[in-house]
Amino acid sequence: MSKIKCIIVEDEPLARKMLEDYISRVPFLELQGSFEDAIYAMDHFRTHSADLMFLDIHLPQIKGVTFIRTLSNPPAVIITTAYQEYALEGYELNVVDYLLKPFGFERFLTAVNKVKNQMHPEPATIDQAKDYLFVSIQLKKVKILFSEILFIESQKEYIKIVTNDNAYLTKMGTHEIEQLLPGTFFKRIHRSFIVAIHKIRSFNSEMVEINGISIPVGRGYKDVLEKL
Repeated sequence: MSKIKCIIVEDEPLARKMLEDYISRVPFLELQGSFEDAIYAMDHFRTHSADLMFLDIHLPQIKGVTFIRTLSNPPAVIITTAYQEYALEGYELNVVDYLLKPFGFERFLTAVNKVKNQMHPEPATIDQAKDYLFVSIQLKKVKILFSEILFIESQKEYIKIVTNDNAYLTKMGTHEIEQLLPGTFFKRIHRSFIVAIHKIRSFNSEMVEINGISIPVGRGYKDVLEKL
């Protein structure tokens, strides 16, 4: 497996040093650059690419969230900040994880493993005939049949799984649930929505209708519908 090339954009020297130390402990990570300002990171992207960026929100000159929006092809992003109120904005930008300072190595490892699983998913070893999944709902595991799912909606750090009869809220990212669903039957049509193809009643370039519910189609996902 090739290493995940990453950069740090962090204006606090101690936080930057801590991230450098954490990265050095993880065999599948390779640090390519460490910057105190988004301007320097922007210059790096002119001649280099990266797979992953550790990004602080509060940066001099250009704020972290603004910097993400300036990148035409941003890498995976893990936000690192002391300000919890920016979590919603980060999730709206589809960041992989949100590390609230101060965080330890174990929490850091959880975040980078999410990136690893997205970029290098483990070969499927489950029974290909499996037609369900279990999700954590409050204090128990609930079995949900694939055939009953209508669509899945991202809600901050949670997802809502809407079925024929119920709606389940579970703490999981859309990227995580996407890896558990059979890709032949489920497609992402928006950064916040995954739909069951066989449940679609009608669609156009702007929306999909499932059980009388209109679901928006993201600008970057219109080709998904064209391939249907």
